[in-house]
Amino acid sequence: MKIIRTIPEMQNFSFNARRSGQTIAAVPTMGFLHDGHLSLIERAHAEADLVVVSIFVNPTQFAPNEDLAKYPRNFERDCALCEQHKVAAIFAPDSHAIYEPEHSTWVVEENLSLPLCGKSRPTHFRGVTTVVAKLFNAILPDIAIFGQKDAQQALIIRRMVLDLNFPIKIIVAPLVREPDGLALSSRNRFLSDDERQRALVISQTLLGLTAENIDPKTIKSQISSTGGTIDYVEILDADTLQAVNPNTTEILVAAAVFFGTTRLIDNILLPNNKTS
Repeated sequence: MKIIRTIPEMQNFSFNARRSGQTIAAVPTMGFLHDGHLSLIERAHAEADLVVVSIFVNPTQFAPNEDLAKYPRNFERDCALCEQHKVAAIFAPDSHAIYEPEHSTWVVEENLSLPLCGKSRPTHFRGVTTVVAKLFNAILPDIAIFGQKDAQQALIIRRMVLDLNFPIKIIVAPLVREPDGLALSSRNRFLSDDERQRALVISQTLLGLTAENIDPKTIKSQISSTGGTIDYVEILDADTLQAVNPNTTEILVAAAVFFGTTRLIDNILLPNNKTS
């Protein structure tokens, strides 16, 4: 397994792989890998000859009041897990390799990025789309794997790839949960034992829903009952992130909730039984 730090070296690795007829699947991450990430790596192996995992804690997707400094990091452990899972290369640049000192160009999606996390984190997705575009240009993958836990992010990346003509297939893999139902996240480690136990109300509430009983007031009430501070609970068209309508085929029920200072997101997809 190679550990690659610069964009020219990463591009050279990919050029050589392509010349030998191999396909590449990218798994973009911010590190501190868990079973959710590992499921993406396994899916990547099923889709391509070589798997490249990027590990980069992207500063531009954090607002000044957010947790960039305390975002969990354990590069040695990440490398060991990638080696165990037969990753061909880790792309682990530093910020200077990704962003020029006078960086002034951004990739901005102007529709799907507005609701949900876009409301409370208005600069977040500008940072996400910009860094993912830069990672794509460095790794040059044929395929990229993202997780359903970040449902809005996955939709935005798909839109970006379509609009900007990236020759990359985007695959969204299923959300992975802890045995007790909590959606896997690197931020779960910041929860106290009590907060973690109370946070189970999110998955318990969402997983108990059907297309016939999705009332946002009830969902909010159930989540609030254990002390969660709701950022949002939204019921939207899963493809457009607009209001559910007769043409909606799949419904996204998405929640962002604080327990203590830790912000957790979760979602489920439900069929719309009232489609026209």
